[in-house]
Amino acid sequence: MIFKNTHINLLKKLSFLLVLGFTINIEAQTTNDSIFTLEEYLGIVKQFHPIAKQARLISSEGEAKLLKARGAFDPKVEVDFNNKEFKGTEYYNKLNAAFKIPTWYGIELKANYEDNEGYYLNPEATVPEDGLYSVGVSMSLAKGFLANKRMTTLKQAKLYRNIAINKQRTVVNEVLYNAISTYFNWLKSYQEFQVYNDYLVNANERLNNVISSFEAGDKPAVDTLEASINYKNRALDVEKSRIKYLKSQLELSNYLWLENNVPVELDYSLKPDINSPLVVDTVLNSSILQVTDSILENHPKIKALEFKQKQLVLEKRLKTSNLLPKIDVQYNFLTSDYEQINSLNTANYKASVNVSIPLFLRKERGDLKLAKIKLQDVNFDLSATRVSLLNKINAVQQEINSYQTQSDIVENLVNDYKRLVNAEERKFELGEGSLFLINYREAKLIETELKRIDVINKVLSTKANFAQILNTIEN
Repeated sequence: MIFKNTHINLLKKLSFLLVLGFTINIEAQTTNDSIFTLEEYLGIVKQFHPIAKQARLISSEGEAKLLKARGAFDPKVEVDFNNKEFKGTEYYNKLNAAFKIPTWYGIELKANYEDNEGYYLNPEATVPEDGLYSVGVSMSLAKGFLANKRMTTLKQAKLYRNIAINKQRTVVNEVLYNAISTYFNWLKSYQEFQVYNDYLVNANERLNNVISSFEAGDKPAVDTLEASINYKNRALDVEKSRIKYLKSQLELSNYLWLENNVPVELDYSLKPDINSPLVVDTVLNSSILQVTDSILENHPKIKALEFKQKQLVLEKRLKTSNLLPKIDVQYNFLTSDYEQINSLNTANYKASVNVSIPLFLRKERGDLKLAKIKLQDVNFDLSATRVSLLNKINAVQQEINSYQTQSDIVENLVNDYKRLVNAEERKFELGEGSLFLINYREAKLIETELKRIDVINKVLSTKANFAQILNTIEN
């Protein structure tokens, strides 16, 4: 009898210490009113995460390429000076200064000043005493007129800027989706920890009640052993879930940064928002259940491919233009008095025509064929991406509907198991039931509650996946 009393007192002390330890641990983490909501979390990730910042460089690169392409149309000042003296004789002294303005259709406006002198100067370079002024235009009449490298590069740079913007949206959207999935995993681990901790308290109360009933002679000693085993199993489950919860919290910290790329570890006093299922559609813009053609056509992946397609159309047009013969013409009005505009007339001029064409055009025909292949490739890619996105959207919509149905079913199962456990407990109190059956029913209840948490997590994760496919998270 002394051994039995000692064993009972030890169980009481053990249960008290374990419950006290787990209660302090859970209170230190969950009784604080500080709730870290999904919206607050996403706001921090969007603003400070390094990859989100890095994605902004993509659009900056597009702006830089556009600026570079526009540089091909910058006006230019050119000065060409040549001088030669030998044994006291000035062979020649030649100055040629020009101001050029490139324009759109391969046309270039040009103003020129030429001043030459010297003992051995070529006669054709002879100019009036005050120099020779000229104003003229040069242009391509065939190859390079409707499509040229300068024009095509600028148009492609404008399209690349749009491609970069859509690529940036896709990258940020992917980062936010991974961050959201981590948050939902943190929420799931927290809820599982709460469930195990609640049933640890129940197991402790049941153990104390069985011990009291045994001391009063109402219950056999084996029931205290049954209650003790059940309590220890619950304590083991709590410890496992606690570690899982802490690991999920540390994973969440991977997405938390401050300014100047300073990483932050999440405060253990913060806890996830258990009302996330009620606000997930608003926060993630995932409430669009009817996907229209406009939503699909405005998708960043579709838009990026369409802009790439336009780039390749421009490239094909340029390669087609290269099949034409090169006919460059230039005409300049000449005058020795720049102050008199009316001195410019057709009697004084300098003109040139330059014509060339390869005989077989093998390089040009090869370039055109490659451009057509690239264009055909992106057309196939565009068609496949449209179908793939549409099928993914339809599949995820079906998943959301299915998980919501499962959630309703498992919610009813939880309520039914709770009533079953309560009924078994009442029978046990009346001396009709068994502690083994109560523990069995409770184990099934815990299993069902964990299923409910898992199904709710799948609903949240699938809605996040839906928003990620539609690319609405970063909006």
